[in-house]
Amino acid sequence: MIKRRFSWRLLLFTLLLTAAPARSEDWPQWRGPHRDGSLSSAAAPSVWPDRLKPRWKVTVGEGHASPIFAGGRIFVFTRQQGKEAASSIDPATGRVVWQQSYGAPYTMHPAATWHGEGPKSTPLFSEGRLYTFGISGILTCFDAATGEVRWRNEFSKQYKATWPAFGTAMSPVADRGLLIAHVGGPDNGALTAFDAQTGAEKWRWAGDGPAYASPIIANLSGTRQVVTETQKNLVSVAEATGQLLWKIPFTTDYVQNIPTPLLYGDLVIFSGLANGIFAVRATAKDGKWATQTAWRNDGVALYMSSPVLAGDLIFGFSHYKKGEFFCIDARTGATKWTSPPRQGDNAAVIVSGGNLILLRDEGELMIVKAGGKAFEPLRRYTVADSPTWAHPLVLPNGVVIKDKTTLALWSVE
Repeated sequence: MIKRRFSWRLLLFTLLLTAAPARSEDWPQWRGPHRDGSLSSAAAPSVWPDRLKPRWKVTVGEGHASPIFAGGRIFVFTRQQGKEAASSIDPATGRVVWQQSYGAPYTMHPAATWHGEGPKSTPLFSEGRLYTFGISGILTCFDAATGEVRWRNEFSKQYKATWPAFGTAMSPVADRGLLIAHVGGPDNGALTAFDAQTGAEKWRWAGDGPAYASPIIANLSGTRQVVTETQKNLVSVAEATGQLLWKIPFTTDYVQNIPTPLLYGDLVIFSGLANGIFAVRATAKDGKWATQTAWRNDGVALYMSSPVLAGDLIFGFSHYKKGEFFCIDARTGATKWTSPPRQGDNAAVIVSGGNLILLRDEGELMIVKAGGKAFEPLRRYTVADSPTWAHPLVLPNGVVIKDKTTLALWSVE
């Protein structure tokens, strides 16, 4: 009888464990599982009610780094009392499971003091490890279960500066045993691949300094490559070796290349401050790479926000007209609609199923129909009373919001 009862309990536990992934989807890095701001319908609330309910709120520290979710835990990266802190948080209660901090001196650029000293790079979860990239360029690997430091790289002996003018903002990417980050500072840095387990350098491309954009991994013309905006260029290097494949000169005022590239078939979508939005096709023939602009739209432009794709539609937040959301045709670049102006300085854009999940920097969360006819808000919620520059973390039962110093779960249930 005891053995039979134990067997049923074991079977029930196994069934629950097996079913768990179907109920949720990890959001383990900058812009989510696919690094493109998209989330499956099953991983987001099925219904957005008239009001959201506050479930828990915890003080975590300053910074614009977005929270992530992986391995059943929320991870957040902030600054507390002059130190950078990585924290693991129970999503059910907001309880801090572990926290590790370290000294990280940093001098803010006078033009960016209103942004604060907190880190801007979103942490990364990969194969049981948590990676953080601090605002002064300190790269750390933690054991995600315990918080134990596995390795840490600090680059002051390699580069005359270890962060771009307004602080490190690019979020690392992991691929095939490599951790890839753009390290160093203005006019002196390298897009670098490290062994994800040990931190040892595997390759580097030192052709340009870092910007604030985060790289993506793309398969173009049969070649796996790392694509990103650097200080003065749009570049692609071979994922395996770091060899430069193609490069397009690209600059913005005050050296502020920021948006993350977006893939649409064999097109790479780029944008920048007052530089419109455009699609590039990169091809290789006899080992030589060439790029061609497929289309360009100068009616909208991305400054600090990155776009998302839903079918053949691109949605994003343009800094023109003091902030406006937009929809353009990914095939042609033609504008389908723009929202009313004066939406704010910045907004996070996520797409899930037929909905856009938009978080304005003034603490307003909007659910908007992801259609090509017009800007159609379905729900509006006030989720913070201080600036919300970090991306929201969308879970099946609600949304986690990072404001100036706190992290909060707003529930749909």
